[in-house]
Order: sequence, then structure tokens, then C-alpha cells
Amino acid sequence: MARSWIATPEMRGTARMKAHASQSLFDYWNSLRGDRLAPGRFEIEPSSIAPFLPDTFILERLDQNAFRFRLAGTRISDAFGFELRGANLLDLFAGPDHPQLQREISLVTSQGAAAVFEIMAGDAGARSATFEMLVLPLTHTRQLVDRLLGSIAPIDKPDWLGTVPLTTRKVVHSSIIWPDGQPRALLERQAPFSPVVREARIVRSDRRQFRVYDGGLSRNDGS
Repeated sequence: MARSWIATPEMRGTARMKAHASQSLFDYWNSLRGDRLAPGRFEIEPSSIAPFLPDTFILERLDQNAFRFRLAGTRISDAFGFELRGANLLDLFAGPDHPQLQREISLVTSQGAAAVFEIMAGDAGARSATFEMLVLPLTHTRQLVDRLLGSIAPIDKPDWLGTVPLTTRKVVHSSIIWPDGQPRALLERQAPFSPVVREARIVRSDRRQFRVYDGGLSRNDGS
């Protein structure tokens, strides 16, 4: 059953976004999240985001250098002039942009941030258009953030957009939004058990050798 949802203007963080698709997707994601770091991948109901589904994508995080498009909306592919599914997000941008993208997305995957990027994309001539890209965390397997929900939408849509491929893409600006007002740890991890290391003595018996650690209960009271 599809979850009913109504966007509200007071939802945290939307004032820092320019594209309606970004604002709407953030509000929907945040309503699913509740007090968690991130909602689960399979909580996303396509019917609930139908108006901006063509601007939406899902990435699979393979490692810090690979964020593969598993799904990409038709308006994104039409605007850029090629199919994004299967592509690595980082490959859409020139090398100098990679550290910034990796740094901001690492905050999404490890601390539950929402990352907002302003992108300038141009054709082979002198024309260019400005887009906003939103990246949000999703849990998938073992409650880890290995999926990313996002959107790419034009901030000002020129009439020619979608008629020519956009062959150059550059990050102009980025910002981080903390949905809870501050960073969060991915998981509450307990420190691993570390046994106390004691000196050992060697005991030999029937051609076998054993390493024995003295310890256990101390009986200082003679009982």
C-alpha cells in the first residue's frame, strides 16, 4: 500500500534548495526517515513521488570511487542527452571535481547528511544550464548506507534544454544539510572485546606443547 504524504514548507532544510524536485524529494525522504539515520531502500514508493520521479535517481555505492546509477529518471537522461543507468556518478564530472564530490558524499553515507550540489552543464557550443543535484542516504543491506537517493533538476530551464547533449559538467557549489541539525554516527558500534593479555608458560605433555595463561578466580581468602 502506498504511503500517503503531504509536503509541508516548514520541513527542515528545504529553504537551502532551489529546485522544486529537490525540495519535494528531501521532504518525502525526511518524512520516511523519522528519527533514524535514513529510511530503507524498499520504503521508497514510486507512486508517492510520481510528479518528480523523472528527476530522481538511485545510486549503488560500490566504494568511495564508484557510485553506480541503478535507476535514473527520464528527464535527467533527456536533459543530459544520454542514458545514465550503469554509469558511475563521478565519471560525469572532470577529475578536479572528484575530491569535492567524494568528500560530501562520504558525509551522506557515514553521518546521514543531505548533500546539495549546483552543477553547470554545457553543450559543445557556448550554451549552458544550471542544475541542482540532491544526494540522500538509504539503508539497504545489513543496515548500511549502500544506496543513495537523489535528484537532478534544472534550476532555470532554457528552451533548448533536451535538444542537444550536455558534454561538460562542473560542480559550481555544494552544501551540506544536517536533517537533525547535527551529524549522526552511522551505527551505535560497541567497542570490540579485547582480552587482557597475560604472560604464558609452556607446558609439555606426551610430546605435545601447550601455552597456558594463568588467571581466573583469585582465592586469596583461602576458601
